[in-house]
Amino acid sequence: MTHLFKLTVVAICTFILAACAGTPDVKTSSADFIKVSNGILTSSYGKTVYTFDKDQTGSGKSECVMTCADNWPPVYVEPAIKLSGDFSIVNRNDGQKQLAYKGKPLYFFVKDTKPGDKTGDNVNNVWHVVCLLYTSDAADEGLGV
Repeated sequence: MTHLFKLTVVAICTFILAACAGTPDVKTSSADFIKVSNGILTSSYGKTVYTFDKDQTGSGKSECVMTCADNWPPVYVEPAIKLSGDFSIVNRNDGQKQLAYKGKPLYFFVKDTKPGDKTGDNVNNVWHVVCLLYTSDAADEGLGV
C-alpha cells in the first residue's frame, strides 16, 4: 500500500508539473516576457505574437472571445505590471488583463507548437505576426514588458 501511495503522489506531482509547463507564456510579468526575435515579437520562450484585424486600435477591448480565444489565447499580463513604450493593457470581458502593442491586443496561436513557429500568420487574412523594425538596439532583447 505504501508503494502504491508513493506512485500516486509521483503521478500527481508529474501531472501538476506538466500542466504548469506552459504557464510562463500566460499571466507572467517578468521583464523579458516579450522580446524581439529576428524582427518578430515573441514571448521569452519564442512563441510568436499576433494581432487580429477585427480589434480596433486603441479601443481598449478585444474582439477575440470564446472559441476565438481558445484558438488564439490572449497574451495575459498581471494587473500591476509596469509597461513602457508602445505597450498597454486591454481589459477583457472576463476581467483579465491582456497585453496590447500600439493599441492592438496581442495573442498566441495554438497551432504554433515550437519556438519560431509562425503558422498563424495571415490565417483568414485577419491574423498577423507582429513585426518590428530590426535594429541592433532591439534585436533579440527583452522589451521591458
